[in-house]
Order: sequence, then structure tokens, then C-alpha cells
Amino acid sequence: MMQRVSGLKKLLAVCLLAASVASCAAVSGQETAGEYVDDATITTKVKSAMVEDPSLRNKIGQIHVETMKDVVQLSGFVDSAQTSARAEEVARGVKGVRGVRNDLIVQ
Repeated sequence: MMQRVSGLKKLLAVCLLAASVASCAAVSGQETAGEYVDDATITTKVKSAMVEDPSLRNKIGQIHVETMKDVVQLSGFVDSAQTSARAEEVARGVKGVRGVRNDLIVQ
């Protein structure tokens, strides 16, 4: 009888472990912890690259940068189409960026 209880405890422990591992998997539309850290790093690199660019340095407060699964999204308001294009070009030049979605609005 004790072996049977011990076997059930082991089975329960394995099931709990499997459930906890499965819950760590990425859910549709969300990122894993590793992807989140990678995307945060890319976002920081894009912002830094924009600060280093003389034509964007003073505009960085107007440009919002987000990254999800290595795709950078630029949003906010800029004063010209050239500024929008330059921001996109700088973002594309950052290592690790798979794509850029330019949602900047020219005012």
C-alpha cells in the first residue's frame, strides 16, 4: 500500500512539474522572458542610436520606440517626412532588428 501512495505522489509531482513548464511557454501575442529582455535591449539600442544621430538627437522625446519579437515600432509626431525616414533608417541599422513599423505622424 505504501508503494502505491509513493507512486501516486511521484506521478502527481511529475504532473505538477509538467504543468508549470507548460505555463512558461509563450502565449499567442505575448513574449517569453528571454524575448522580452532581447526586445528591451533592442529598444535601448535604437534609442541610443537615435541620440547619437545629429538629425534625431533633439527629436528623441517625440519618437516612441517599442520592440516585440525583434520588430521595432516607431510612433509619435515629427516635423518632417525626412525625420520620419531617418528614424526608420537608424532603427533598421541596429543589430538584431528584424523589421521596422514606422507609425510616425508628420505634423
